[in-house]
Amino acid sequence: MLRVLTFVAISVCITFGIALVLIVSDRPGKALDRTKGLDFSTTMDREVAPLPTQEAALRDGTTTLVRHLEGPDGGPLVVLVHGSGWDGGQFDLLARGLSWQADVLVPDLRGHGASPARRGDVDYVGQMEDDLADLIAAYKRFQDQEVVLLGHSSGGGLVIRFAGGDHGALMDRAVLMAPFVQYDAPMTRENSGGWAQVLTRRVVGLSMLNMARITALDHLTMIEFAMPQAVLDGPEGHRATTAYSWRLNKGFAPRRDWQADVAALPEFLLIAGAEDEAFVAEGYEPAFAGLTGQGRYVVAPEVGHLDVVDDPRSLTAIMEFLSRE
Repeated sequence: MLRVLTFVAISVCITFGIALVLIVSDRPGKALDRTKGLDFSTTMDREVAPLPTQEAALRDGTTTLVRHLEGPDGGPLVVLVHGSGWDGGQFDLLARGLSWQADVLVPDLRGHGASPARRGDVDYVGQMEDDLADLIAAYKRFQDQEVVLLGHSSGGGLVIRFAGGDHGALMDRAVLMAPFVQYDAPMTRENSGGWAQVLTRRVVGLSMLNMARITALDHLTMIEFAMPQAVLDGPEGHRATTAYSWRLNKGFAPRRDWQADVAALPEFLLIAGAEDEAFVAEGYEPAFAGLTGQGRYVVAPEVGHLDVVDDPRSLTAIMEFLSRE
């Protein structure tokens, strides 16, 4: 018995040691090519007045900033979930358009925005799902109000994750705008078109530790984003989040069995631009349609990854989707 215990202890120490070497050997801060990746030019040039914000309480006693627009009586509650690296302000134009038809709620996700408590980090995987559940409960105007989650990019991935998680029953319908699915999903371009730089060795090391139920290092950075220097140096650069911890990034996407999360989606509309730099727009329908018959798919011609949010055709398609009984 002693020999067995000794062998187990040595094996655990070796595994832990290898994991630590992998983690330490792959540090953030490497040179990123900020000239590649996503095209922010239209986003930077748009003239849209920012929506007013208010604080909303979350279950752990903290607050987050939200933008809230009341729509007509009897309309759905549409919660807009922003993508990686930015905050809810990316929806300032779309939210106004949707408010003609729905109550609209646009939060800054935990770890994001102008002044988060801990930029790029959360307390545990799944905390952003809990936050969305709290916000839905707080802003529903009546018990039977339909709830629609709309997410762009990683926000779309979070909506897919939400469908397959503990709170999935809170969502009645979904709108997915060029959603991130997984790094090796068939529609994902390499490194999301240059936007994301993953610390691969660190990911392997943290995965090894998590398999051993060791989560003490889950706060470490595991992915960085090629945010254009012009954005970082601009007047809104303080809102950018350029890196994520292991636990935030893991909770900001469908699970590794993303097929199960997709299959759990309620009725949904998926919109992607034909010129998307991060994902192959035509790749979504073949990948999703075999898992669920709940989807409707729109490919917008001559539209890139970020521009799909403000494209007038997106607003039209979403409003038509919301108006369907």
